Amino acid sequence: MRPGLNFSSIPLILILLLPLFTGCEDDKNSEALSSSEAETWTLVFEDEFEDLSAWNIWTGGAFNNEIQMYTEEQLSLDSGILTISALRKNITGPSKPFDSTSADFEYVSGRIESKETYGPSEEEGEQTYRFLARIKLPAGHGMWPAFWSYGDPWPTQGEIDILEARGAEPTRFSSNIYYGVEDGININHDTEAKHEIGLDLTEAFHVYEMIWSTDSIEILLDGERLHTYTSSSNNNINNLVGKKQKLVFNTAVGGWFFADQNSANYADSSSMEIDWVKVYKK
Repeated sequence: MRPGLNFSSIPLILILLLPLFTGCEDDKNSEALSSSEAETWTLVFEDEFEDLSAWNIWTGGAFNNEIQMYTEEQLSLDSGILTISALRKNITGPSKPFDSTSADFEYVSGRIESKETYGPSEEEGEQTYRFLARIKLPAGHGMWPAFWSYGDPWPTQGEIDILEARGAEPTRFSSNIYYGVEDGININHDTEAKHEIGLDLTEAFHVYEMIWSTDSIEILLDGERLHTYTSSSNNNINNLVGKKQKLVFNTAVGGWFFADQNSANYADSSSMEIDWVKVYKK
């Protein structure tokens, strides 16, 4: 009960309606598109996480000087929620899913990649794609949750970071774009967009969204536009046309994303939760 609220002075009908009003804040971002919007878009992929049959699961380490090994055990499903759990744990395993060279890791976590790929082309009805996911971010220093897309070989098919966040900075996240003409060499520059939201993104679910067209990429949160990238030599959005990308969810730990490289300062555990993901096109 809120301080100062005197129920004896409130009509009975308002008391009965009060739970409806107090529950609206979490419901406002529970749907992907409004009914009017949905009429103009074609749904091409949807997952409410009853299982992981649409995804490839990583086993092994990663890049960017990160200190986690990805394992299937750190992925769990419960009542339509996918939880990716990062946990401090010394473990030895393959340095990458495609490289069996043994490596030591300080954490375990999870990463999934869609089996299908998506993205705009010049064809009619394929010129704009919309990626959305409803996510609750993990809290804690050293946690690096992400919702993104990319194609192989990196970065010749591009990479778009819809959401990257630092667990110790719960009111902000960033977006980015990568592209290159040679394997392993990014030629984009000045493409990181930082979004200060002003509320704790680890306390509730929010809808993170990208609208990807042949000449622009828009980043939205709960339906509100935060940033628009217009195609330029800095971001090479025009060169991403026709380059289909897979969707990725993961929580990394440490790495070059953090100025503090001392893992002793990081949280021992944290969890990223995903309610659903959807892809539309028109």
